[in-house]
Amino acid sequence: MAVTIKNDKEIEILREGGRRLSVILRKIANEVKAGMTKIEIDKMAEDLIVAGGDLPAFKNYRPEGAAVAFPAVLCVSVNNEIVHGIPNGYELQDGDIVGLDLGIRHQGLYTDMAVTVPIGKIDKAGAKLLEVTDQALEAGISMAIAGNFTGDIGYAIESFVRPYKYGIVQELSGHGVGHKIHEDPYVPNYGKPGTGTKLKPGMVIAIEPMINEGGDAIILDDDDFTYKTKDGSRSAHFEKTILITEGKPEILTP
Repeated sequence: MAVTIKNDKEIEILREGGRRLSVILRKIANEVKAGMTKIEIDKMAEDLIVAGGDLPAFKNYRPEGAAVAFPAVLCVSVNNEIVHGIPNGYELQDGDIVGLDLGIRHQGLYTDMAVTVPIGKIDKAGAKLLEVTDQALEAGISMAIAGNFTGDIGYAIESFVRPYKYGIVQELSGHGVGHKIHEDPYVPNYGKPGTGTKLKPGMVIAIEPMINEGGDAIILDDDDFTYKTKDGSRSAHFEKTILITEGKPEILTP
């Protein structure tokens, strides 16, 4: 799959789609609380997307190599679940951290976004993990400049995270987005400057560090979608969709 450069009309659609996605995800993040089930949160996401006249990106999406399609609208990943958590009857508990990963299709084009939120009062270690992961995303975005490379983004994220002794998930990555939910280029959360794909104006990418409180190693759950930390430590995930411009990167999911 070749990297696509979006034209002006497509960029306008992606701006509006990203704005809508951001509003929806922030609303969900503000409303989740202890006692809610993963399924209830997923239903909230679907209702909000449909009310806006758009389509959920993830529901019935079958990633390359997957045996079955993803059965829900929202990925809900709790504590040691890194990403792609399938909504079920689990009730959120005070002290949990919850990753919420959502994509929408607006006028045929896709945007993608994720946040990790605390449920009730969380411990200082959990709060620090969320803070560092969010800041790592911003470090990566700062390098999403035309003329740089995807390796520059990964290097910025890795350089920011390593002093905290956290694990960086290496098997999963950011990606291009727009015509499909997953496009080229591959955007890793580690790397070397000047390597990977060169960034050009009009490219749209999702940057998404996944940071573990413990080691780097991950395992895939029996459901074939949910990735978890191998050592059982907590994990945080933040993601934004970014437009590469002639100047500073534009965040399409503000």
